[in-house]
Amino acid sequence: MNPDPFAVSIRPDPWPAEPFNDAGAAVQRLVDIYARNTAFLCDTFRNVLAARAGAPGRVRACYPFIRLRVDTYDEVDSRLSYGHVAEPGVYQTTVTQPALFRAYLTEQIDLLLRNHGMPVEVGESDVPIPLHFAFPEGSYVEGEHVEALRRPLRDVFDTPDLAVTDDAIVNGTRLAREGEPLPLAPFTAPRIDYSLHRLQHYTATAPSHFQNFILFTNYQFYVDEFCLRARRLVADGQYEALVEPGNRITRRDAAPAAAPPTRMPQMPAYHLLRPGHSGITLVNIGVGPSNAKTITDHIAVLRPHAWLMLGHCAGLRGSQRLGDYVLAHGYVRDDHVLDADLPTWVPLPPLAEVQVALEQAVEEVAGLSGWELKRIMRTGTVATIDNRNWELREHLEPVQRFAQSRAIALDMESATIAANGFRFRVPYGTLLCVSDKPLHGELKLPGMASAFYRRQVGQHLDIGIRALEILRDMPPERLHSRKLRSFMETAFQ
Repeated sequence: MNPDPFAVSIRPDPWPAEPFNDAGAAVQRLVDIYARNTAFLCDTFRNVLAARAGAPGRVRACYPFIRLRVDTYDEVDSRLSYGHVAEPGVYQTTVTQPALFRAYLTEQIDLLLRNHGMPVEVGESDVPIPLHFAFPEGSYVEGEHVEALRRPLRDVFDTPDLAVTDDAIVNGTRLAREGEPLPLAPFTAPRIDYSLHRLQHYTATAPSHFQNFILFTNYQFYVDEFCLRARRLVADGQYEALVEPGNRITRRDAAPAAAPPTRMPQMPAYHLLRPGHSGITLVNIGVGPSNAKTITDHIAVLRPHAWLMLGHCAGLRGSQRLGDYVLAHGYVRDDHVLDADLPTWVPLPPLAEVQVALEQAVEEVAGLSGWELKRIMRTGTVATIDNRNWELREHLEPVQRFAQSRAIALDMESATIAANGFRFRVPYGTLLCVSDKPLHGELKLPGMASAFYRRQVGQHLDIGIRALEILRDMPPERLHSRKLRSFMETAFQ
């Protein structure tokens, strides 16, 4: 019988699983396994390139895993919406880049140890690390060197496999297989790796710079204002640094060392750093629900504590004025990009903690409260549509739907960001600014737009930053609401 040409013959020594009762030690073992296995892949790859003849066999190294075995229905402290499993069983997840996720993993494992009184096991899984995901951040491989190999790369190394890179766990569509562990975390290692690499591509900043509190906007004006404020906050010592596309870092006492990128990415990100990733990230997602879904699909694997949409909208009520704010408490989902992942019949509940933080921020920044606050802000339903030129259609049908839904504003991103927040269990909120009223004959004109932006963008951005600071001061158990959790959830947040 001929030998299997794709049989694995080159791999690191097996690393047996071991129980841990200390979260820090468990995470360090994850770091050690991952570092050894990725170094093994990178070193073998360099040797193959140097020989230009291909490896003498197929090469493989695997992700580390965390496993928890629970054999009782004993009740746990369920006041926190995560950190425990629902019933007896074996639960497991693969892990990637544990050094990047050290604080997150330590917290999640510590909760498991305290809630269940059982050790966690850490070992080496049988899920291969694709070579593409093994290189350290910032690595670069010359394409012509790979092309010079005598065998296709995927004949020698594992490459990304979309069959194991999906959202079945968070979508609640994963089918349990007999004898297979139940999921311990919302994302597998291959799914996380896929998004970490996409984040670098779309934002031109490293995933390690992303903070736990995210602002999304759809206009460059907000980016310009954010950078002005960020530099001032860094200079005042309130934040550590500002990171711009190209990983260009500005610190309090030092100018940025890196040059700006020659070409801006599709969705540039800007990071205002604080210890423990407790700062603020702003992403300019541009226009449209496709961009909104794309970037939130990837940021979600970082497990942020909250994200907010700050953008412009069309006001649908005659009583609204240009510059008024809209605090969304419901959404009409005409964006369609998430219909296959989250059916439109699923309600997107307003999250009290986020709503209160946004309203408090408007009060503080605008200097208004109570009845006077209604002069500049309405709470209501936002309709999100995927057709920017909806005004060119016959109006009867869309206007009827807007009226039936009680929508007070229309945009192209807010419902998408809220829906993906709900889907990924990330607290979400929306505060929009009315920039035109097409149903009432008030369209943006160049002069009007300039005056409007000068007046409102700065205040709007200050409100968004202040709202995230309020959310940052909340205990995590209060912010991560049970509204975002189903009756059968992964233990990891």
